[in-house]
Amino acid sequence: MSNQSFEHQFVNAVSQVPKADWQQLAGTAIFTSYEWLDALEQSHSVGGHSGWQPHHLVIFEKHTAKPVAILPGYLKSHSYGEYVFDWAWAEAYERHNLAYYPKWLSAVPFTPVVGPRLLCQAPTDALLQYILTILNDSTSHHGWSGFHINFPYHKENWPTEKLMERLGVQFHWHNRNYADFDTFLASMKARKRKMIKKERAQVHNSGLHIRWLQTEQITPEVIYQFYRCYCQTYRKRSGHNGYLTQQFFTLLFANLPNNTALCCAYQTDPNQDASSFIAASLYLIDEGTLYGRYWGALEESEHLHFELCYYQGIERAIEQGLQRFDAGAQGEHKLLRGFEPVYTRSFHTIAHPLFEQAIAEFIHTERAQLAQYYQQCQSLLPFKEQ
Repeated sequence: MSNQSFEHQFVNAVSQVPKADWQQLAGTAIFTSYEWLDALEQSHSVGGHSGWQPHHLVIFEKHTAKPVAILPGYLKSHSYGEYVFDWAWAEAYERHNLAYYPKWLSAVPFTPVVGPRLLCQAPTDALLQYILTILNDSTSHHGWSGFHINFPYHKENWPTEKLMERLGVQFHWHNRNYADFDTFLASMKARKRKMIKKERAQVHNSGLHIRWLQTEQITPEVIYQFYRCYCQTYRKRSGHNGYLTQQFFTLLFANLPNNTALCCAYQTDPNQDASSFIAASLYLIDEGTLYGRYWGALEESEHLHFELCYYQGIERAIEQGLQRFDAGAQGEHKLLRGFEPVYTRSFHTIAHPLFEQAIAEFIHTERAQLAQYYQQCQSLLPFKEQ
């Protein structure tokens, strides 16, 4: 199929695409589902003054109204909430009195998760070429500094001869057919196994009550308490209440009840006093993978973060036969707890030819440094020698 077989449209809301058409292309992936992205928009977590203006690219076969591909995207006026860091690029532009923003970005806002970016049942080289042509033309026409695609699936064959490929490293836990958490611990060296047992014992002996909540158990009061935790943790770390609104979480739990859960900590038995809620971590399930997101706590408690965000997640993944657990970006401390380094990818086009050359050289140098970092991470893994 040639480029002449396609037409396109940029839309500023997922609701401008029929939900059935969007979901047919998105499949079972949560983070690019209609429900997830629409919840971001309806809750005003994106749009408005957020710096994330929805600008989704929809591709149609010529003379039909049915989309054949969607690339969820946003016009960005800053680089917050992306987790592929290009602040140095923006600062270089600023030093030369050039505008780095707006730029166009295909990504899941505030969620550095690997997954489908091109929503399409059967992508072809002709389709990819058409998309790149549209994005290049739009960059030139609208004066964007460039366009970017963050954390796509490795099976998405974006042409590296036309885009700059940048690598990153995250830490994911992999299920080696463990029968239970103790079997997982048995695969570790004695010192690391002892450390994890000690951390879990301290939480257990603290008197806190840990509960998993799902579906109808996640009441408006629970959402309110979880959101308080989310905001409190962001205020301590970043000085603001976080990117997401309480309405986003309300919509999320309502629209994706079978894919969401909360792992919560209470000071006393929640059956007797639900108001003793002090911490929680949000979990989602998507295509055989467990995702941990948006931890928050109202009070400090030693090792509670590790318990709610890592150990409870590992147990859950084993119990449900899930093959992978992605607990979020960054954090070398995950290595000692059984999470392994994995490469991630992003793709970039910069319109300014001199900056494009300089950034290409930067990415080339960074790749060599990242390979060394990856090997260092491998050497820190806690597992016994095979």
